[in-house]
Amino acid sequence: MARIRLSALSPAASGVAGFSLGAAAILLLPGNLANAIGLLSAGLGLAGAAALARRGRVQEREQLLAAIGEVKVRLATNAIRVDTMAKRFDQLPMAEADAAPAKAMLHELTAEVGLLGDLLQQVATTLGEHDDQLSRIEGRLANPQPQPARLVAFTPERAEPRIPEPLTASRQDPTEAARLRAAEERAALISEALAKGQVEVHLQPIVSLPQRRTRGYEALVRLRLDEKTLLLPSEFLTTVEERGFGPTLDALVLTRALAIARHLGSKPGELFVSCNFSAATWGSSRALAALSRILEKYHDHIGNLVIEMPQRVFRTLEPASLGLLGAMSAGGVRFALDHVSDLRFDPVSLHDRGVRFVKASAALLLAEARGGKLADIAIGDLATQLARGSIQLVAEEVEDDPMVADMLDLGIAYGQGVVFSPPRPVRPEVFAEPQPEAAPAAASTLAVTLAPAASAEVVEHPALAQPPAVKRVPFRDILRRATA
Repeated sequence: MARIRLSALSPAASGVAGFSLGAAAILLLPGNLANAIGLLSAGLGLAGAAALARRGRVQEREQLLAAIGEVKVRLATNAIRVDTMAKRFDQLPMAEADAAPAKAMLHELTAEVGLLGDLLQQVATTLGEHDDQLSRIEGRLANPQPQPARLVAFTPERAEPRIPEPLTASRQDPTEAARLRAAEERAALISEALAKGQVEVHLQPIVSLPQRRTRGYEALVRLRLDEKTLLLPSEFLTTVEERGFGPTLDALVLTRALAIARHLGSKPGELFVSCNFSAATWGSSRALAALSRILEKYHDHIGNLVIEMPQRVFRTLEPASLGLLGAMSAGGVRFALDHVSDLRFDPVSLHDRGVRFVKASAALLLAEARGGKLADIAIGDLATQLARGSIQLVAEEVEDDPMVADMLDLGIAYGQGVVFSPPRPVRPEVFAEPQPEAAPAAASTLAVTLAPAASAEVVEHPALAQPPAVKRVPFRDILRRATA
């Protein structure tokens, strides 16, 4: 006979068994003893039902977490397989135009796998936090802490209500309280301005050396609070990231950068505009996916856009974010590394990830040239090494002409800084939508309408016209003029 497991029983079975034993005891046993035994049996049945229900919930939760873990393992395995497939695909002898759609599809698949992994991680985290809250609540209910009795002073002659003062005002210094209040008001103003989309973009040119010809622009964000107040990134980025508005700000900046890229696409010289994303966006594959959809909407202007990424972020990207970057690169987006603190690069790997520019501060490059230890090769050969991988080294924060001469000595072909031009606001007409061109049929109709009427007179053909009479001059006259 199979052994019965108590844990496999339904919680209702314990309650039914308890009530049945209690009823049988009341019916069979005489007197008050029967009532006591019946009530005790019913109580034990209810307690057993509650214990079985609690155990069942715990087991179901453990099974759910185990299933989530198994799905995460399978997703990781599939991500590895997709990565291996992409590497094998790169080794196939195919033309770049034929391989680009398949590469984009593989990158999108990798990104989707990463997004599913993030969602599962969020579900597991939420379940764990729910369990922790339940355990804390049960602990408080099991061990309630006695509340101290409040002594209320009562005067029989006159009892006036007393308004309690806020604890923060009594415990904090007045200067600190005023500072916190001002910070909260400023944060509210920043949030309101961002919600209204009061974002401005200033452009600083990136020039080629030594001609100082403009090759591109960097879009620097500003936040307009009112007509007289314009905040720099250092004054509002911290508040924006703390309030979770980083992806919203990045979407606004990207939309404006694409409008500038559309304007630059109509000009000769292959100019580009670069923009930055916040740390919150780079750490969220969901935010990157939203920005990828914006890029797909403005796909015709991607060729004039460069997205800058900090070197630290680039080296710590998750597989899902790497997949999204690969999809953007396959779609034509170029990337630039900025905030560089380490000059050791692999040009082939950077080029495969879509990196076309490396931006390092001029002070860092000069310090390395004077004996730094941030590069494996001479700093004068760094620009040449990157150029072999179709990557341009840009010296930013160039402040004066002697620093420009130092950059030329190091062989750096691109520069950016106040010595060339400070950031300047963009003209409003750049963001205006282009006017639709007139239809060819309408243009031809207008030309026909405005053309003069043809003359009815017959014009003599040039071949049939009489040639002009040639006047002959004696040779003596010509000789006399020549010797005069």
